[in-house]
Amino acid sequence: MRNIKAQLAIGIVCIVLGVVLALQFRTIQSNLEGAAPAQKAEELVAELKKIREEKENLINEVSSLEGKIKEIEEAESKKSVLVKNMSEELEKYKIISGLRKVKGPGVVVIIDDPPINPEFSTGSVIMYNSDLLLSVINKLNDAGAEAISINDQRYVSRTEINLAGSNVNINSVPTAPPFVIKAIGNPDTLEATLNIRFGIVDYLKSQYNLQVAVKKQDEVIIPRYNEVIKFRYAKPVEDVE
Repeated sequence: MRNIKAQLAIGIVCIVLGVVLALQFRTIQSNLEGAAPAQKAEELVAELKKIREEKENLINEVSSLEGKIKEIEEAESKKSVLVKNMSEELEKYKIISGLRKVKGPGVVVIIDDPPINPEFSTGSVIMYNSDLLLSVINKLNDAGAEAISINDQRYVSRTEINLAGSNVNINSVPTAPPFVIKAIGNPDTLEATLNIRFGIVDYLKSQYNLQVAVKKQDEVIIPRYNEVIKFRYAKPVEDVE
């Protein structure tokens, strides 16, 4: 009888303990199930905040890079314009100084000695009066000639024209009649300046009996100046405002 009561009491205690344990398990499980989503949510919020901060940083970096690219493009654009302007300016001065072969509309002037008369021939008239070539060149310059050559020798500020024996030296190159002067510019203006009444052509014909022909051409080709230009004494001076 005591054993039965003891076993019954033990069974009741076990049942109670089982119920208590079950209740506690359910409570713990419920708490765990309720806590997990909250913790996950906090993690997601933190991760979302981090992603937003990274996105903001990337946007700022992209904006900074776009700004730098724009600055580089503007600098390159200004540099390209500057280089282009400098190249054009350099090309212009090369043409002026005779360092470029050029072509364009203009005139060709042919000056030759009078017809040969064996009884009165004393040599070449134009060679012994080579300064007349300078007179023609001056008139062409007055008429706006942009480039001039004499017997395929480019005429520049350093060009010398002088009699040397039986030749006329132009840029230290011996030449002889006929002298062919080519000039690039407005053909009508150049021709009119030379052929004006009582002008240089009339003077050459009437005073020296020279044979002179002036021809307008749509394209005149003038060679470059072949000598090396060196400055021993002239030095550049900076403009002071």
